[in-house]
This record gives sequence, structure tokens and C-alpha cells, in this order.
Amino acid sequence: MNRERLITATPVPELRNMKLPDDLQKLTLPQCEALCEKIRKLLIDTVLQTGGHLSSNLGVVELTLALHRHFHSPQDRLVWDVGHQAYVHKILTGRAGRLPELRQENGLAGFPKPSESVHDTFITGHSSTAVSAAFGMAEAMRMSGDTTHYAVAVVGDGAMTGGMVYEGLNNAGKTKTNLIVILNDNNQAISKNTGAIAKYLTRIRSSSDYVRAKWKVESVIRKTPAIGDMLAVKLKNTKDRMRHNLVQSTIFEDLGFVYLGPVDGHDMEALDDVLEVAKSYRRPVLVHVNTVKGKGYKPAEDNPGEYHGVPRCEHIHADIARVDLDAKDPELSIDECFSTVFGRHLTELARQDDRICAVTAAMKYGTGLQFFAAAHPGRFYDVGIAEQHAVTFCAALASMKKLPVFAVYSTFLQRSFDQLLHDAAIAGYHLVLGVDRAGLVGEDGETHQGIFDIPMLTAIPGCTVYSPANYAELKLCLGRALYEDKGLVAVRYPRGKEKEHSALKPAPVLTHDAGSETLIVTYGRLSEQVTEAAAQLRREGIPCGVLRLTKVFPLPDETLTIAKQYQNICVFEEGSTSGGIGEKLAAMLLLNGWNGTFRCHAINGFVQQAAVNACLANVGLTEPDICAAVREMHNG
Repeated sequence: MNRERLITATPVPELRNMKLPDDLQKLTLPQCEALCEKIRKLLIDTVLQTGGHLSSNLGVVELTLALHRHFHSPQDRLVWDVGHQAYVHKILTGRAGRLPELRQENGLAGFPKPSESVHDTFITGHSSTAVSAAFGMAEAMRMSGDTTHYAVAVVGDGAMTGGMVYEGLNNAGKTKTNLIVILNDNNQAISKNTGAIAKYLTRIRSSSDYVRAKWKVESVIRKTPAIGDMLAVKLKNTKDRMRHNLVQSTIFEDLGFVYLGPVDGHDMEALDDVLEVAKSYRRPVLVHVNTVKGKGYKPAEDNPGEYHGVPRCEHIHADIARVDLDAKDPELSIDECFSTVFGRHLTELARQDDRICAVTAAMKYGTGLQFFAAAHPGRFYDVGIAEQHAVTFCAALASMKKLPVFAVYSTFLQRSFDQLLHDAAIAGYHLVLGVDRAGLVGEDGETHQGIFDIPMLTAIPGCTVYSPANYAELKLCLGRALYEDKGLVAVRYPRGKEKEHSALKPAPVLTHDAGSETLIVTYGRLSEQVTEAAAQLRREGIPCGVLRLTKVFPLPDETLTIAKQYQNICVFEEGSTSGGIGEKLAAMLLLNGWNGTFRCHAINGFVQQAAVNACLANVGLTEPDICAAVREMHNG
């Protein structure tokens, strides 16, 4: 192998001229290393233009190349956890030419997407699912008589803070399936990992010379002609027994996995060796790989959290060594926006009330809680990627007369439905949900659109839901949620900023601008579009009324009285039609004898990636769409 490194490498073929991923197995190690540099430059040049997850992908370049050299996708199944680290996988499976379309409308998805490529085996927009998915695939292979292929889960150490990983490990470890779990350990999720698991992995990283030597010896012996495989099997079985008696085992071995590592995730030769050893066991194996998040781009290496996700930039310097980024990471709430207004106001309320506690699931900066963490560290909890635990933890705090506030993205709140219902609502515990990124979020696509929280939350008895339209209303709703309402209370708000120079006056429950014949009903961010549409319609001689809800559930008592004054009612909501507020209003009117024309314009199904304004246009919720729908209803 060392001799090979001294040979002058032939030029690396252009990706567009390669049959991918098969041709990757033909490359020499020097060619692989040169290709990794090309891929890093492609990532930096492209992702700084399109926006997306940069640091995590720069950290897995060598690892992804090694996986595609040792496994045969799609016959071998690769599952990425979380899927935002799969850009290199997309490049190496023939999609490099489409990378400039990343996260754009009708372009490449920012996460693995089976409808996009046969090499994308599973949707992994949410964390900690890959072990379960890969184990299911491995079992399906076994049942089909396929003993030659593997299912491989690439799991970031941030995902290891989610309990579902351990459910999968626990279930898989007792089997004999061809399952390999790659633990991609960069000591980062979006922000720096916290908790006992992070400390445990740090201890393994610094105390595993024995294990590293063990698989290295096995790799050398396996390459010995004729007797290599047989001797390696006997040797590793003997060493396993010796190590069991002499060295403390890892949690992964205790769960039934063979543990290999830690391995330098940027050393192609080391990766080649350990993956071949892992394949030889033909039983569940965990390979611990150390990587550097942001590798090869100094600003991202120095601050991987801030470069976890980057915004779209129109103009960048092409030189890899000099590219810099002044714009803020869209995953970090730093400038004024709904998230920071929420976080700052909660921090101020907590100065006056020592019962208030703040909880996040690995999204301290994304949810604006960095201010609370700095001001009240003894009452701030980052529980890792563990939304279920977060809700039960909050319910227990509430049972002890504290005032817990769980700030969480709408899409991730979905993971905690049972805890909201069983652990919080049944007992009537008072806890507040700050539901961030409610509504359409844009380029992250269908895995992250926040359009299902209202159907989910309104199915829970006793739950109260607010949907403020601006910063002042957000502060008002948060105060009411903490001190006036009881039980489970959610305050939901969108990603981004309020409209500048908004004419909307904050209201705790609702506002009604009277009209005749036709009533437009809405809430949240759409309040601005509806208000402007109504003004345009009035200029056209259609004097419609506007009912803007701040408290969206339970529907305020005044709602029925106001609605029954109109013959036509048109609802616009940035959420799912099924289970939405429009359906609930229609049911209320029907049950109370209203006999008029009712239309609900909401979202059916999933929403593909595009800019937020494009998403709104695609689902018919822009100002022109609102005007057109009301005109049609008015004209009969």
C-alpha cells in the first residue's frame, strides 16, 4: 500500500465521465485523495451559492467515497442519519451535474429521497432513524435469501442523543444480519453535543488503542494468500475472548455489536481497512469513525456550528482558501426574527419569575434560546435530539409547580405526540410549547414544512393554540400562555421576520374588520396577505370582512357570532386542510344551522422544496390567489 502511494497517480477522471458509483472502486488511493479535494471545492463553490448544509458534508467526503468503494449501491443499502450529510453521496451516485439545483424548486432535495434516485434508500429528514431502517432492510435481505449484501447506517454522533437509535441497536444486536452501523463522530450536531453520551464518546475516542490495533492486525492477516480469511476469523475470535476478560467493553458490544475503531475518517487507507474487516464479520458491526466537521474549509472548521447550514449567496470568491461568508446561518437565530423575539422575551419574563424553565432539543440557537441559556443557565436544558424526552421532562417540571417552556420546530414536535397526549394533557399539566418554524419553511422541503402541528395539537383535549402575526402579538400570546391559560398551550410562529411597517394591531384573541356578504378568515403569517388582498378587493367594489384569529383553538366564542353575519365565508390557512382550523369552523357553522357558501383554501398533502414565496404560490396562498378566490365566490 505504501509503495502505491509513491507511484505517480494518473489524473482523476471527471465525475461526468465516470460510471458512478461503480468506477470509484477502480481508483488508486492517490486518485481518491485527489478526488476528495475536487469534491470539497465543488461543495464549497456550490453550497455557498445554493444554500444548504455545508460543514457536515465537508466532514464526510472520505467516508462517503470509502463506502461507495466497498459497498455496491443500490444492492447494498446506505441509510444516512441525518440525511443532510448526504450531498457527497448524491455527487458520487451520478448527480454532481445537478448540484447547482440543490434545494431549489424541482431540483435536488437536501435530504435522501427515494423518488429522486435508487441510491437514496430511505427518507431521513429527521434524526436517529437510520439504525431501525437499515436493520429492517438487512432483515428483508435475510428473509429473501440474500446473504451477500449489506445494509449500512451512517449515524452522526448528534443522532446518538436520540433514543430511537438505542431501540434499533438493542433490537438488532441479538441477530446475525449483515448490518453495519457507521458512527460518524465529529462531536457536533448543529451546535456542540451535550450530555452523557457525548462524554462517553469522548472517552472512547481517547482510550481505544487496543481496538484500533486489533482490526489493523486482522486487516493485514486477511490479505495473506490462501489462509488469510480462515486465520483472521480464528484470531479475532480469540482476541474477542481475551478482550472480554481484560478490557472494559463498550456499550455497543454490550448490545451485541462488534465494535471497531475509532478510525480517522479522513484517512482513506484506514477506512479501506476497517470497512473490509467490518464486512467479514457478517453480523452487526459498529464502526466508530472520527471526522472533522467543516474539513478543508477553515471558517467552517473553526466554527462548524455557524456553518452547519449556510444561506444562499449570489456572489462568492472561487478560491477555496479565501472563500468567506458574512451572511448568517439560517439555522442560527441571531438577527431579529420571530425566534429571537421569542427567546429574548422569555428571558425577560424569567428574570421576574424563577419558576420559568426553558427546554430545547439540540436547537438552542435555532429557537433563540441562547439568550435564556446565558442569563439563566440553571434553568436551561438542552436535552439533545430527544423531543419525546423533552415533553415528558417538561410535564414532570410542571408537576412540581415549575413553568416549563419547550421551544421546538413544528416538524420536530411531531415526534412527541404520545408524550403530549399521555404525559402532559391527561393530567392537565401546564406547559408551554414555543412552536417555531410553523408553516412553510421553504428549501428543506416536505420533511421540514411545519404544516401539521395544528391538526396534531387540536386533537389533544384541553390544548390551547395561538398563532400570532407579528412580534408584539407573539409577546402578548407568550404572556397569556404562561399566566392566563391552563394545561397544554402552544404558541406557534413562522420562520423569519415580521413584515416591516405592518398595519396589523396586536390582538390577544381576534380582530374583525366588518364587511358585507363575504368574510375572509385567516391567522398567523397569512394575516398580512389577507389584509392587503381585502384592501384590493374593496377598491374593486367587493366590501369583504376580515376575521383574523390570534387564538386559533379552541375557536373563540365570538367566532360563531361574527361568521353568521355573512353569506359567504372563505378561509385561508398555512397548514393542512385535514384537521385544520377551516374544517373546525365549518363544523361549528354546520352544527349551529348556518346555511351559506363555505370555502377553505389550505394545504393538501406534502409540499416540495422551493423558496417560501414559491411554496405559497404553489399552494395558492399568495395575495393574488386570495383575491381570485374571493372574486370567484363573490361572483357566484
